[in-house]
Amino acid sequence: MNSKVKVTANEAGAVVNVSKNNPEYGHVRFEQTKIVFSRNGWVKKKKLSALVAGTVEELKELELFNGQELEGNIVIIEQLEPFSDHEPERHYKIAGETGIVCCVDGQPIYRKCFYDQSGKETDVFEQHTNVEDIVEANNKKLSDEINKRKEDLKKEKKEKTATKEEIADENFEL
Repeated sequence: MNSKVKVTANEAGAVVNVSKNNPEYGHVRFEQTKIVFSRNGWVKKKKLSALVAGTVEELKELELFNGQELEGNIVIIEQLEPFSDHEPERHYKIAGETGIVCCVDGQPIYRKCFYDQSGKETDVFEQHTNVEDIVEANNKKLSDEINKRKEDLKKEKKEKTATKEEIADENFEL
C-alpha cells in the first residue's frame, strides 16, 4: 500500500544538502508516498518527506544515492509542543490552503515528519477544535471563487453582445 522510502536529490543533483548557516552540517531528504486514513472517513494518497540532519561528514559516509530505496517509514507526528524553540511557527499545522493554523482550544498544533528506520512507529495526530474558523475560511474562499466566476461570465456576455452588434452593423452597411 505504501511505497518504499526513497532518497531524493536537490535540483543540483546533490543528496547531501549543506547548511547555509554552518557548512559542517547538512541534511538528506527522504520521500514516501503513503495512504493516509482521516478520522472523518476519507482516504488520501500523500507524498511525505522528512529531512535527516547530521554532520556533512557522517551524511556522506552513509553513501546514499538519488532514488535509493530504504526500509522503514516516514511518520507524521503532531503535538502541542513546538519541535523547535528557534522557529516554532515553522511546523504549524495549516488547514489546507486556508492559511488557518489548526488548534486545540486555542493552542497551535505542530506537525512534522520523521524517518523511522524500523518501520514500527505509527503516525500521531491531534484533533483540531477550531473547526468553525476553518469552515469559515473555506466558505469565504468558495464564495470568492463563485463571485469571480460570475464576473468572468458577465464579462464574456458583454464581449459576445459587443461582437454581435459589430457583426449586425457590418451586415447593415452591406
